[in-house]
Amino acid sequence: MKKLNLSILILFLLLCNLYAQKNPNISKKNDLPPLIDIEVFFGDPEYSGAQISPDGKYISFRKPYNGIMNIWVKGIDEPFESAKLLTADKKRPVTGYFWSRDSKYILFVQDNGGDENYRLYGVNPKDNPEAETGVPKAKDFTPMDNVRVQIIGLPKNNYSEIIIAINDRDPQFHDVYKLNLETGDRKLLVKNDANIAGWYTDKNGNVKFAIRQTESGGTELLSVTDNAFTPIYSVNELESVGFEGFDETSTKIYISSDKGDDVDLSRLILIDLATGKQTLVESDPDNEVDFGGTLFSDKTDKLIATYYVADRVKYYFKNDEWQKVYDKIKSVLPDGEVYIRSITDDETKMIVSVTRDVDPGSVYIFDRTSGEAKLLYKANPNIPTDYLAPMLPVKYDSRDGKIIPGYLLIPKGVEEKNLPTVIFPHGGPWARDNWGYNPFAQFLANRGYAVLMPNFRGSTGYGKKFLNAGNKEWGTGFMQHDLSDGVKYLIDRGIADPKKVAIMGGSYGGYATLAGLSFTPEIYAAGVSIVGPSNLITLLNSIPPYWAVMKKIFDIRLGNVNDSADVERMKSQSPLFSANNIIAPLLVVQGANDPRVKQAESDRIVSSLRDLKRNVEYILAKDEGHGYAGKLNRMAMIAKIDRFLSKYLGGRYQEKVSDEINERLNELTVDINSVK
Repeated sequence: MKKLNLSILILFLLLCNLYAQKNPNISKKNDLPPLIDIEVFFGDPEYSGAQISPDGKYISFRKPYNGIMNIWVKGIDEPFESAKLLTADKKRPVTGYFWSRDSKYILFVQDNGGDENYRLYGVNPKDNPEAETGVPKAKDFTPMDNVRVQIIGLPKNNYSEIIIAINDRDPQFHDVYKLNLETGDRKLLVKNDANIAGWYTDKNGNVKFAIRQTESGGTELLSVTDNAFTPIYSVNELESVGFEGFDETSTKIYISSDKGDDVDLSRLILIDLATGKQTLVESDPDNEVDFGGTLFSDKTDKLIATYYVADRVKYYFKNDEWQKVYDKIKSVLPDGEVYIRSITDDETKMIVSVTRDVDPGSVYIFDRTSGEAKLLYKANPNIPTDYLAPMLPVKYDSRDGKIIPGYLLIPKGVEEKNLPTVIFPHGGPWARDNWGYNPFAQFLANRGYAVLMPNFRGSTGYGKKFLNAGNKEWGTGFMQHDLSDGVKYLIDRGIADPKKVAIMGGSYGGYATLAGLSFTPEIYAAGVSIVGPSNLITLLNSIPPYWAVMKKIFDIRLGNVNDSADVERMKSQSPLFSANNIIAPLLVVQGANDPRVKQAESDRIVSSLRDLKRNVEYILAKDEGHGYAGKLNRMAMIAKIDRFLSKYLGGRYQEKVSDEINERLNELTVDINSVK
């Protein structure tokens, strides 16, 4: 009897092994790490955004208050439990803030429901809280509707002032003002009657330099003296230039530029504002990427380092002392990308963070004098880093031989074979993906999907030829072909299951999703479009007014709505007009207050697919803009994506979420029959 049972057991195991060999996904699925809760991936962190006050006495940070991220402050040696609440916004998280130079005020911006019309506020941490709100009274420095404030500079010679730009006179143009933080008075410094797109001040708040777009679509740098503008440098419409900083004398500026027929990768150049004399400083020593950026000492105003973003970030220090500081920081912190987040006036203490692909990182206070680093908090202490997937740099050939860089995540614990796959193109599109922790990519990998993040043509950082190769190549051109060829690359390597490939993205990535389903319906089994435009013509006709100063770049890179040939091409590249080709299930996500991609963009594609009897689902948040900032809205969106992709790709999903999330998802879910 025992021998019979043993024989049956051996036969059973052999059959299971044979079945698993013929069905590799069956056995491998159980090798995935445990399912990670969406609230661990996308919930609000316990602490974030730490900064040290310029005087070194306080640590400020963001932390939830009644479920909304707000600003708190504590003494540098006090525990977090003793922190004082400074803002009590009940609707939207406070996403950005900074200290005044005298450490008296914390200044922050806030919009209304995601409309991106930001106002500037200031709060004194030493003020007593009001009985009604429980926080100190905040000053509203720009109490105007439909006005967007820009922060230009914080003068070193007058700590009670700040330089801002606002478009209160004309929605298209930002004038420059000096704002007194004590009185709230504003003084006009420069009126924008020259189509200026960007203003720059020296260390004492003097407007010395401006940037604008030329009639042909190029970019012009101008020296500003007594409200007079003098051109000192220009590039054409196929070249790029960017401001990197003033030198220590404030008489010269550092710029990054790829000007010249024989120049592809942008370089760092120093220009004398008085004479226009140019001096080449450096370019990428490895000759692989554009100039990345600069680091300056706020104490001496001298350039201390440059950096470049290739597969990883590369730093080059110009100051031996700062090289030693950086080396010391690296030696006392865990391995990863190190960033200096804020620093005291005397540069003895600083907030530094370290992050890597499988870890959102940790934040430390580093004492330059002692060389010691003290942990302030982990960015996400609940994330099980051992379960996350490495982000692997990859390169593949597009159909015309162009090499496309990107990043690939393979789910932890499974073989790189026949996996359900998500193509995850970045937004912008004039941006790029970088190596590091990405919650969306890790969430998808944890569900069992291979994830490809391609830096397709039109992405920045890889030279002007690569950037300009994306001009007007939306949808039916090479920007989309590069995504399609990424799918082919994964299929040819045996990584992707050709019948289970989805595409998902936000903003331009949302458009690429719609385009992928419209123009290459044979490739994708499903798509998720987050705030993605469906009609390129109406997209251009509805851009915010303050983008008018740089509208010409859209004419060059996307198309001119006043050119009949461009209009016809953009119509052919607009998924809305090819909606009849969409056969794969589509999930559309939209914010009602989005100033960039209007709700109508999503309404139109949803209603068109509904009328065509296609499988389309729609969620819409009335209190969001270009993306979901609110925690509950964000959780509901992710829960929906989780279920949607599982349904059509067969990956895992989180079956149980909180009642609160389910209720919000029900509120966001739109009856497609009601869409007009």
